[in-house]
Amino acid sequence: MTKYIGAHVSSAGGVQNAPLNAKEIGANAFALFTRNQRQWFPKPLKEEDIEAFKTNMAECGFEPRYVLPHASYLINLGSPREEVMKKSRHALTDEMQRCEQLGLSMVNFHPGANLGETSVSECLAQIAEGINICLERTEGVKAVIENTAGQGSNLGFTFEQIAEIIDAVEDKSRVGVCIDTCHATAAGYDILTEEGYRTMMKSYEELIGLDYLCGMHLNDSKKGVGSRVDRHESLGDGEIGIALFEWIIRDPRTDHIPLILETPNPDRWADEIALLRTFETK
Repeated sequence: MTKYIGAHVSSAGGVQNAPLNAKEIGANAFALFTRNQRQWFPKPLKEEDIEAFKTNMAECGFEPRYVLPHASYLINLGSPREEVMKKSRHALTDEMQRCEQLGLSMVNFHPGANLGETSVSECLAQIAEGINICLERTEGVKAVIENTAGQGSNLGFTFEQIAEIIDAVEDKSRVGVCIDTCHATAAGYDILTEEGYRTMMKSYEELIGLDYLCGMHLNDSKKGVGSRVDRHESLGDGEIGIALFEWIIRDPRTDHIPLILETPNPDRWADEIALLRTFETK
């Protein structure tokens, strides 16, 4: 089974450059920012860039379902500050509309943080409400919730919390999950052993369900299990080690989802993808 492996590539100069950058590193999947992720209200996509993106997607052989765009880090659907909450809903809606324009089917985002000002259950309910509003304003694009490292007051670091959000989403056909290996480790999932990986995946299946798994971020971690520190590391150079990534590649549950590197050294992405490919044949 050929896996769909790539990295979060640059879209500098326009979104149309992302497929070209992904092809250059030997990827058959990729992630990108469809807008300036440091701005609440970035410029709209240019029509010529949209058409060039679709052309480059086709010419480079990428299928839209293996592209997992990443939403702005500014978004916090769980914010207790009304202004930030409203901006976040607007921004995620905009991200989803951009995906519609580009012919893509999902967008990945971090669920949010309560800043210590509301209860966990109140924050999770507010995140779900925000997702519902964004889904009502858009068509055909899934909102993909990424598990967090649990740093600060960030929620969504346990599968129980993500399941609680999904339970309150009205259109469950348009919500999904992306598991980040660095975040899972930092949040306390001990996936450094094969038994630990199997335990995490069993927990995910029981609490959320494989039907919701839309992608994975393959990252080593600078810090250890339960550190609550979100610091990515190149594969094999962190606390996780290389074995986990072999288990993931050989796991049939990851056959039809994008597996995306967000490791810190882009110069190593081609080699990291090539390394992951060697696990397909073992």
